[in-house]
Amino acid sequence: MLEHLFGSKTRVKLLQIFFRHPSKPFFGRELARLSGTQLNAVRREILNLFTLHLIQAVDAKNVPDTDLGTERSKYYQLNILSPLYQELKALLVQAAVIEEEEFVATVKARAGKVVLMVLTGVFTEADEVDTDLLIVGQVKPLVLTKLIKKFEKDNGRQIRYTIMSAKEFQERREIGDKFLYRIFEAKHLVAVDEMRVF
Repeated sequence: MLEHLFGSKTRVKLLQIFFRHPSKPFFGRELARLSGTQLNAVRREILNLFTLHLIQAVDAKNVPDTDLGTERSKYYQLNILSPLYQELKALLVQAAVIEEEEFVATVKARAGKVVLMVLTGVFTEADEVDTDLLIVGQVKPLVLTKLIKKFEKDNGRQIRYTIMSAKEFQERREIGDKFLYRIFEAKHLVAVDEMRVF
């Protein structure tokens, strides 16, 4: 959706990275690696975003982890004072919600019989959990892996996921499993609940 709106997949990926980490400075090669994009395309879009005052240059001396780049690397950071900041942030959040809904629908339709799906971690900004996606049911692991890899590539973020059978989930829930407890206690979204857990 955003690619059609902005006319550039690279620009969308860079905006997603910058808005996910508004106070973090990035250097060009790091952005190319994180976005999975060619360095020349990243440099071109950095120039566009810089011209629009959406990002600003940061002196390498003010970047604590210069071991990632070099003293001569050019660093860029989101300009939260930009007049476009709030509107773009709202747009990116809404687009992320739509993409997550489409991802959930695709997993439900293609990955097997899913009886419970809980999104947490990167989906809800919950740091205290060991997974981002819990899926319970008779799942096709290879199909699910393929769907997740596509989502990761399109959204520029890695997803940790856990698959359990309904039997394993029930057993672990009955003994008060810490892994499940942390998921339920953290901020989470329930996408499927045919087990009536919630």
